[in-house]
Amino acid sequence: MALTALAPASAAPTAESPLAAAYARLAEILPTMRITETGGPLPSGDGWISDEDLAAGGDAVEAFLRWDDEQVRHDYGQQPRPDVVASFGLHRYAWPATLLITIPWFLHRRVPRFPAGTVAFHRARGLLAVRPSRFACLPGDPAAGLPGARIVGGEEALRAEVREAVAELLGPVLEGFRPRMRRGPRALWSLATDEIVEGLWYVGQLLGDEGRARAEAERLLPGTVAPFPKGAGFRELAAPGGESLTTRDRAGCCLFYTLRPADTCTTCPRTCDATRIARMTASR
Repeated sequence: MALTALAPASAAPTAESPLAAAYARLAEILPTMRITETGGPLPSGDGWISDEDLAAGGDAVEAFLRWDDEQVRHDYGQQPRPDVVASFGLHRYAWPATLLITIPWFLHRRVPRFPAGTVAFHRARGLLAVRPSRFACLPGDPAAGLPGARIVGGEEALRAEVREAVAELLGPVLEGFRPRMRRGPRALWSLATDEIVEGLWYVGQLLGDEGRARAEAERLLPGTVAPFPKGAGFRELAAPGGESLTTRDRAGCCLFYTLRPADTCTTCPRTCDATRIARMTASR
C-alpha cells in the first residue's frame, strides 16, 4: 500500500481520547499511516475524500480511482480492466480504514464506531482524519467513565462490536464501489474479510505479536458471521525442514492475477501450497 509522508505535529490525537494511545502506537510501527482525531469538521479538498463521498459512488469514486488507473498503467505497462482498478482503489481505502477499529480493540479492548460522515482519507499523504462518536469497552476499563463509552459484558460481546463497527464503516463504501466492481454483496464482503484479517495480521507482525494477532482474528471471524461470508482462513504448511509455516486462504480475490498471471498473491486460493512454501522459505 503506497502511503507516504507524515502528518503535521498538530494532527496528533488528543491526550483525552480513549483511542489516542492505540493510534500513536500504530504510527510508531507504521509511520506511513497517521490518524488524526478531531471534534470539528473533517478536512476536505486538496486530496481529501470522505467516507460519504466514496459511498455516494459516481463521480467521486471515478475521481478517486484515477490514481489507481494511472499507477497500474505506469507500473505494469497495460490498461487494467475497470473492475481491477476499482478493486485496487477499494483496498487502499479499506485496509487502513479497518485498522481504525481493530487496532484500538487489539491493543486496549476499545472498539470505536464511525458512522457515516466521520472519516476522511488522504491517500497520497497516508492520512486518516476521524471524528469518533462512541466506543465500546469492557468492565473495569479506565476509559469506561469517559463520554461516549458503552460497557459490554465480555470478550465475545466486544468481538461482535468489532464486526458491527467494521460493517457500519465499510458497508456504504462497498455499495459505492459495487457498480464499478461488478460483484455481488457476498464477494464484496469477502474482500472486507480479507482487509480485516490481513491488516490485523500484518500489524501483529510489526508489533512482534503475530501469534496473538492470528488468534484474535480467528476468534473474531471463526467462520461465516454475517455479513462476513468466511472466516480468517489461517492454516499451517510444513516446510521441507519440518518448520511450520503460517498461511491463509483469502476469502476474496484482489484480481492481481489479471496483470501478472504467474505472480499471484501468496495467500490467493490460486496459489498452490508448493509455491507458497517455496516463496516463504526463500524469503526467510
